[in-house]
Amino acid sequence: MSREYRDIQKRATDGSTFLVGVGKADITGPVAEVPLVGMGNSSQIGTGLRQRIFARTFIFADPANATNTWIYTVLDNQSGDTAIRHGIVQGLASLGEEYSQYGQHNVAITGTHSHSGPGGWHNYLLVQISTLGFNQQSYEAIVEGTLLSITRAHESLSLSKITVASTEIVDGNINRSGYSYLANPAFERDQYEYDTDKTMTLLVIDRISDNKTTGVLSFYSVHGTSNYNNNTLVTGDNKGVAAYLFERSVSSDARFADGFVAGFSQSSVGDTSPNVLGAFCEDTGLPCRFEDSTCNGKTELCQGRGPYFQENDNGAKSCFEIGRRQYVAAADLYNQMALGTALNATQITGSASVASFHTYNQMSGFQFTSPFNGSTLSTCYSALGYPFAGGTSDGPGAFDFTQNNTNPEIKNPFWRAVSGIVHKPSPQQVQCQAPKNIFLDLGLNTFPYAWAPDIVDVQGLRIGQLIIIVSPSEVTTMSGRRWKGAVSQAAQKLLSLSDPIVVLGSPANSYSHYVTTEEEYNVQRYEGASTIFGPNQLAAYVNLSLTYLPYLDTATQVVTLPPLPAGPSPPINTNNSLSFIPGVVYDNPPTGYSFGDVLYSSPTNETYSPGDSITVAFVGANPRNDLRLEDTYAAVEMKTDSGDWIQVRDDTDWNLKYEWVRTNTVVGSSEVTLTWHIEDPYYLTGWSQPLRSGTYRLHYYGNSKNILGAITFFEGVGPVFEVDV
Repeated sequence: MSREYRDIQKRATDGSTFLVGVGKADITGPVAEVPLVGMGNSSQIGTGLRQRIFARTFIFADPANATNTWIYTVLDNQSGDTAIRHGIVQGLASLGEEYSQYGQHNVAITGTHSHSGPGGWHNYLLVQISTLGFNQQSYEAIVEGTLLSITRAHESLSLSKITVASTEIVDGNINRSGYSYLANPAFERDQYEYDTDKTMTLLVIDRISDNKTTGVLSFYSVHGTSNYNNNTLVTGDNKGVAAYLFERSVSSDARFADGFVAGFSQSSVGDTSPNVLGAFCEDTGLPCRFEDSTCNGKTELCQGRGPYFQENDNGAKSCFEIGRRQYVAAADLYNQMALGTALNATQITGSASVASFHTYNQMSGFQFTSPFNGSTLSTCYSALGYPFAGGTSDGPGAFDFTQNNTNPEIKNPFWRAVSGIVHKPSPQQVQCQAPKNIFLDLGLNTFPYAWAPDIVDVQGLRIGQLIIIVSPSEVTTMSGRRWKGAVSQAAQKLLSLSDPIVVLGSPANSYSHYVTTEEEYNVQRYEGASTIFGPNQLAAYVNLSLTYLPYLDTATQVVTLPPLPAGPSPPINTNNSLSFIPGVVYDNPPTGYSFGDVLYSSPTNETYSPGDSITVAFVGANPRNDLRLEDTYAAVEMKTDSGDWIQVRDDTDWNLKYEWVRTNTVVGSSEVTLTWHIEDPYYLTGWSQPLRSGTYRLHYYGNSKNILGAITFFEGVGPVFEVDV
């Protein structure tokens, strides 16, 4: 036995070293002609790409027993989902014996909750309605990309130490439903300084062999709604920006390993907003009505304002700014941890305690004991209230729907008729969901297939003193506090942890809309109306976490427990889902042109400066012909002293936009526009490779489809121009 191997074995058994792997892969689906998902707006159809989206995977394992392991993946999209997770687990099973330790029992798939990603991949009909059904190309991009991120993480598994610390980002979110939050008991609210969770928790992963940082994983609560519901460019929203900035900033930092991955996971997201200036009426400029976020009784004109709302750019600069604030906080905390000056930094220990549990639970009619007061409670089959259709100040609804409204008498009779056609709730359901005024009674509606989940994932993860609650629903601030508090208290007793660190990751695995406290539910703003299993949903979720918490004790109690029940299997609708998104028929250039030809360039300056923008339009083709995963549609190239061209930007970069528009449906012609907003110091935040003066050009990469279905690659190159920094 070599000295090196003996040293590894020693480190593996001293309790402070874990096997950790990180991986990242492209999941950017169709960026044109497919609705974006999150805002529920079927007219918000993709027209291009501002920033590629990714899956970022973290694998944690016990070095002495690598079968004690789990996977945590952060997707730059709206959520985890039943269909997506099912496809990933199936894909892992097909990878062979080497991946046999990963499966249904230990895979967590979460979303950053970006509302600017391609839709068409959800399992249940309700969410599919606004995305015009199911789209196989969108679904496969996420599943295949996530599998690639997992294999890269698995291949990078190495002995590592994990350090955790926290900081506060006080200007990164606000509570968009402050009226609901105030319904919680005053004594409970008085325990907290803020009405949102301002804490960012950061895990830093350092490889033992060379002491390089391979990854960071953070948890912070803020909605992915910086981009407004009129944005049609694909982005990872503010958390996608934060990850992009962190990964970009370390490119020449010797402290970081090649392949470094920065995960910015979502947490108690339910009532948090990135529009931190508050909600205002677009007609008067006055604040929206606090109780129901209306302007003169209407929801449409009440819009949350981000830091740069005045830019009139569909929220793009505000999105960058909220992402930048998360990146700066994470980078500052990382540097403090590296210097040993972080006040609350803790090393994760107990390598033998890597554990997870996963089961399914049917929510309709689930009877349980309340973890809060010991009473016997039950949940309902799923339903949405009228205020659900009112939207929020992040994405206002329409017609006469408003938040905080339980009175059916003032509702439009047309919408009441629509509600009854979907499914008329029984008296028992009305009583169970009260005081919710049911708009869409979903749970018993299975035509043509299930409209909403009834079977949800119940999952928890542990590594040392860190416990991750994995929630299928968007969790409001006070719900998260109660849930984490209950798990923390139980972990001290059941897992013998003196000071557990409990975080919450959501929305994950099976997207199940919202969960509020019972008090918030009774107010019936958007979040309460979207708590689909009734007023006892939070109590049910906490009960389930506590029921299975002992399975996170690998050392003692788990040997006395019965095998973890798998629970009922949810329906998988990928093969029978409807789709109303037509495919690409063919592409043709306009008469006298070829694919990739330059149509125009604007402006026509010979020299540009930081802060300027240059736009070049090309004869294009439909980007759905080839998603160019792990590649690019667009590039900025710089001419070297030797006369060669090198790529310095691609379509992962925030300041390089790719836009596509169909110009003639009959002929099949389209136009692609590339716009580079040349970065000023603000947009170069954290980047160690500043912009250089020199000669540049824009480069377009496309794929055309002919009438016979053959796909052909082509490219276009714009005119050269100078940049003077």
